[in-house]
Amino acid sequence: MEYLKNEYDVIVVGAGHAGCEAALACAKKGAKVLLSTINVDNIALMPCNPAVGGPAKSTLVREIDALGGVMGEAADATYVQMKVLNSSKGPAVRALRAQSDKKEYSAYMRNILESHDNIKLRQACITDIIVENGKITGAVDEFGIEYKCRTVVLTTGTSLNGRIFVGLKSYSAGRLGEPAAYGLTESLNKHGIITKKLKTGTPPRVDKRTIDYSKMTIQPGDEELTFFSFRPDRPVRKQYPCYLTRTNEETHRIIKENLDKSPMYQGLIKGVGPRYCPSIEDKIVRFSENPSHHIFIEPEGLSTYEVYIQGFSSSLPADVQIKMLRTLPGLEKAHIIKPAYAVEYDYVPAVQTTHSLMSKNIKGLFFGGQINGTSGYEEAAAQGLIAGINAVNYINNSEMLELSRASSYIGTLIDDLVTKDIDEPYRMLTSRSEYRLLLRQDNADERLTEIGYEQGLIDENQYKIFKNKQATIISELERVQNTKISATDEVNSILAEVSEHIDRGVKVAELLKRPNISYDTIKKIDDFAKDLPKDVCEQVEILIKYDGYLKRQEFQIEQASKLEKYKIPDNIDYDKIEHISTETKQKLAKIRPKDLAQASRIGGVKPADISVLMVMLK
Repeated sequence: MEYLKNEYDVIVVGAGHAGCEAALACAKKGAKVLLSTINVDNIALMPCNPAVGGPAKSTLVREIDALGGVMGEAADATYVQMKVLNSSKGPAVRALRAQSDKKEYSAYMRNILESHDNIKLRQACITDIIVENGKITGAVDEFGIEYKCRTVVLTTGTSLNGRIFVGLKSYSAGRLGEPAAYGLTESLNKHGIITKKLKTGTPPRVDKRTIDYSKMTIQPGDEELTFFSFRPDRPVRKQYPCYLTRTNEETHRIIKENLDKSPMYQGLIKGVGPRYCPSIEDKIVRFSENPSHHIFIEPEGLSTYEVYIQGFSSSLPADVQIKMLRTLPGLEKAHIIKPAYAVEYDYVPAVQTTHSLMSKNIKGLFFGGQINGTSGYEEAAAQGLIAGINAVNYINNSEMLELSRASSYIGTLIDDLVTKDIDEPYRMLTSRSEYRLLLRQDNADERLTEIGYEQGLIDENQYKIFKNKQATIISELERVQNTKISATDEVNSILAEVSEHIDRGVKVAELLKRPNISYDTIKKIDDFAKDLPKDVCEQVEILIKYDGYLKRQEFQIEQASKLEKYKIPDNIDYDKIEHISTETKQKLAKIRPKDLAQASRIGGVKPADISVLMVMLK
């Protein structure tokens, strides 16, 4: 009956990757959810590259899955190619990447949303939030309809006051073919929320029938499949290749000659673009010493002729885009279906939120995704999941879920956002985590499934599968440390293919420590290992091979945790603290860190300042 009265527990604004995870997390925790979006046909849309995962991002996806989110499940169900990147390198930097079918992914996610009884979809633009006594009590849409609620989760992507640029021409839009969202920025400002502007962009889409793939290098998927979700029985689908081409001197010449037509270089766009995903014109200017840049040709899906020109993001005029695109080998006759464009939009600097992603000033108002200043589907989904979980925890007066840097990439991502004054689109990178050897994509379930279960997002069946896997890993670890392999001629013949022979009985764990020996070799000489699941073997091998490094990082975490014990009161008056600079006081007052560990990560706060605070707190 609450639905008939326009009363909900949670209103989620925006149905991109953050909004989908937020709505589903709330619904699984028993809340009644209204998911409002500008266009219900664009739920979980991939407006940029139709891909999931990649360096660092694959760890986020695995963590989302371990907590009970759905991005990994959807990516596994709709891939057209699966590939492990950096497979020859260490486990900390290995990354799974899926090229997705754009339309299938969106349809799959919409079906999950529509199948949940606790979620109602609404095609409408929320233009105002209602705040009473510092708390959210409702929202209003573009039609003037008022909704009562206890929390609002804003996951608006690039929609807020969005403006698209193609050359020197611009028009109001959040994404190509979709209107911008007006009113909400002004409502936030009215309630004391500061907003700023950022910029992002996307490459052109080309008709694959006009491409000569024979001039390009084929990029196939992996023969042995790996999946994102820890759920069993993932679907095996036919894979399709991507292709590689390169820019050349002629491409660069055309771009340089037309920089006067770029809105970025003419100052029409004020927002800062993503450092790690620059436009092609930005690449040519910033890396002028490079004679060529990689360009990947990637399918958008099985039901369309559109292909995505990865690495060719641009805001130059459409006619210039055609000229420079046709200088690339294989694209001499390319027909552009959709031009590249840049979009400038409003965002809310996340220093205004806590680690729970709730506003520091308005209780019950949560933010997730690009509105927090991030880029990337995976970063958005991770924040949406945490914001959704905490929206219901807020309603229930339960403890907020605030993941630490030591627990996850999600914790690292959120801590960076709420601690550092970020002024460019934030992208998760492996190098951003000081504990990356412990926080790998392969062990996300071990780190976070227990939390997902406690939060009510992991069901009993999945939890049982997880517990059985962990028990098998522990058992196998004990076995390899106590089982010896005899020095027979047959064993040495097998070992000789990859390593040195043995002249006495050697424990399996000792063999696994050798750099060139993996479980592939062990299974040839150890009958018990033959039937072990791949994921168990992977975990045991990593724990054995990198034991010393893992213990060193565990010690680092233990040392860092000492500062976390010094909690800083919310009502502390930094102006009254002596022996720290005025600049430091201002930064501390702006961020309002929850403990000394977070305070130490604020830019400009010196070790001496931390010492002063420690003495004061003692």
